[in-house]
Amino acid sequence: MPRMSRPEFTSTVVVRHLPEQSDPQNGQHAFAYTITIRNSGDVTAQLIARHWIITDANGHTDEVRGLAVVGNQPLLKPGETFEYTSWTRLDTPNGTMRGTFFCMTEDARPFDAPVHEFGLTQASALH
Repeated sequence: MPRMSRPEFTSTVVVRHLPEQSDPQNGQHAFAYTITIRNSGDVTAQLIARHWIITDANGHTDEVRGLAVVGNQPLLKPGETFEYTSWTRLDTPNGTMRGTFFCMTEDARPFDAPVHEFGLTQASALH
């Protein structure tokens, strides 16, 4: 019996606070996040779109949906990676972000690649 191909993208995230883009007195806290997406499956696939859920410390949630990531829809062969950096702004010095990448295999089979929740935290807000 032939083995079914398995599409899968996994992600790692690194976050940093952007003090130069923040204005704490006016409730604006900016964060950059760098995401490395790896095709950990065994078929070539393309990232098509993203959906983010961003929640601040007060429980306020914003949803962001759109095609591509920073203008790219990378086509990744098994084992290949794509890295990009973007940013977001919160009304509080910390919050969380999680999401999903909508992807498609070369033979037009759609799949979702979840990005597990990660923290958006200003270091001084922890003390």
